[in-house]
Amino acid sequence: MTLELVFEQLLNGLQYGVMLFLMAAGLTLVFGIMNLVNLAHGSLFMMGAYFAIAATQWTGSYAAGVVLGLAAALVLGMVIEVVALRPLYGRDHLDQVLATFGLILFFNELVAMIWGRAALYASLPAMLQGHIPLFTGSRYPIYRAVILLVGLATALVLWYVVTRTRLGMLVRAGAANRAMVAALGVNIRLLYTVVFGVGAALAGLAGLMAGPVFVVQPGMGELILIQVFVVIVIGGIGSVRGALVGAVIVGVIDTMGRAFLKPMLATMLSATAAEKAGPALASMLIYLLMAVVLTFRPQGLFGTRG
Repeated sequence: MTLELVFEQLLNGLQYGVMLFLMAAGLTLVFGIMNLVNLAHGSLFMMGAYFAIAATQWTGSYAAGVVLGLAAALVLGMVIEVVALRPLYGRDHLDQVLATFGLILFFNELVAMIWGRAALYASLPAMLQGHIPLFTGSRYPIYRAVILLVGLATALVLWYVVTRTRLGMLVRAGAANRAMVAALGVNIRLLYTVVFGVGAALAGLAGLMAGPVFVVQPGMGELILIQVFVVIVIGGIGSVRGALVGAVIVGVIDTMGRAFLKPMLATMLSATAAEKAGPALASMLIYLLMAVVLTFRPQGLFGTRG
């Protein structure tokens, strides 16, 4: 286990963490403000990846594909909120779970009908295909570094919007007392539509950035959604800061565990036992962490007590 490998996996964990943050930030705002359990958030992640691929092929420009894919995810999210989710606000969480699960099935089949069930691979422009040197002497892919920078920049913009703008004030007030915000004359329906659209755009941004790293295929959103829920529970529901901290923790622990737990076990166990136990234990680490956090902080690291 060399310094170069440890540092590279740490960067991979941070990169994965900021991608989880883009998903978790929108989802935690939706739940914290709208009290809506949205299992279809992963479908928006998937649609962002497909939109970007389609737009890139249509325009022949990767940058245009990113912009159009992000815009399409924003519009799709707002349409979903108006058409499918608005009638669910007065219903209990079980109804919301069942309805949004139906949306998952709908979007998976829609994607299969339009693009097919075969996996797609997003291509990168030449300027993003190289590597940058690290102080350890190794090299790191430029695109993964770009994902890390975009995620951190997005976190900074979200922090500014939530804490320094009128929209952020309404978002925080809506999370604290929705009825009072509506009584003060704020168009709460419009606020909900904007918040959900922004959350969809963030999920779409994560999806279109994940496209060149992971396989783009129907159902890809469900694979990451479970970890996003873990991030929200650890960070605290309704907290953007908690979403960032929780996402970085989960990303680093999950990546480091999958990279190094099996070799570490191999020094204490037989190769066969380490081969079997390593991946299983690595996949359990973030859930064990969640259990520890809930034991001492049931509201999450930055959540408020209900």
